[in-house]
Amino acid sequence: MPGVTHIEQECNKVLDAFMDALNAYDSAGMEHCMHFPHPRIAVGKVAVYEGPGSNPMDLFERLKKEDGWSHSRWVKRELIQCNESKAHVALSYTRFRADGSVIGIYDSLYILTKVDGHWGIQARSSFGP
Repeated sequence: MPGVTHIEQECNKVLDAFMDALNAYDSAGMEHCMHFPHPRIAVGKVAVYEGPGSNPMDLFERLKKEDGWSHSRWVKRELIQCNESKAHVALSYTRFRADGSVIGIYDSLYILTKVDGHWGIQARSSFGP
């Protein structure tokens, strides 16, 4: 795979910024890490976020209400395929409650693309809710 180290570093920067924004309940920060349209496949459904502002940002309140969610953290990230403009990253993340107890660990596949010189998350498929 060409330039794997550089591509992996760029993808990890985006993924770190996305997780930081998620944990800060920063919807604009999350959207800055995404390219649109942005499909997400989870819990048997496909949602397509057409552009900024279309990502359902009640996510934070739903997660807090349903599971007592406080924050999340990457468990692993593995670049499995890439070229100069697209990367497939197999990853997993853990969701935590405020007391540090684990809600769950979820495997996912994120597709990142480089558009106009900027890497962003183009699509997500998750086994998590």
